[in-house]
Amino acid sequence: MSKKERLVAAIENGTVIDHIPSEKTYEVASVLGLQNLDTVVTIGYNYLSKKIGRKGIIKIENKFFTDEEISRLSVVAPNIVLNIIRNYEVVEKKKVETPDELRGIVKCNNPKCVTNNEPMDTIFTVTDKKAGIIRCHYCDKEQDISKVQLI
Repeated sequence: MSKKERLVAAIENGTVIDHIPSEKTYEVASVLGLQNLDTVVTIGYNYLSKKIGRKGIIKIENKFFTDEEISRLSVVAPNIVLNIIRNYEVVEKKKVETPDELRGIVKCNNPKCVTNNEPMDTIFTVTDKKAGIIRCHYCDKEQDISKVQLI
């Protein structure tokens, strides 16, 4: 796409989150708490995408995400791309992938799990990244990552 065809204004410094499945766009914005920022946030929704059909794009001026925020993002929308922008140029592209372990990010779906009854962090091992299967370290219950609740 040429620069004159760009659908959303360029940002000088910040992060562009690209290749978000359209139906996950607002969930990504919510997980990152973008409504609480006092910087310019642009949310684009339902753009055509050769890779995924329809996509969302979020541009956040002067915001760079921590590893913990990126891990939370991977639960909601794995395989999105973070473009780090400095001085109007993309200086780094990061494909967001689910890490091998999720600590204190999602709640166990097993009501009898110790993590739901004691004040402690959850720990999940990602057993199948492609299928989105995670296993609780404490109760051993396998769960679908798309059906867990973020903490």
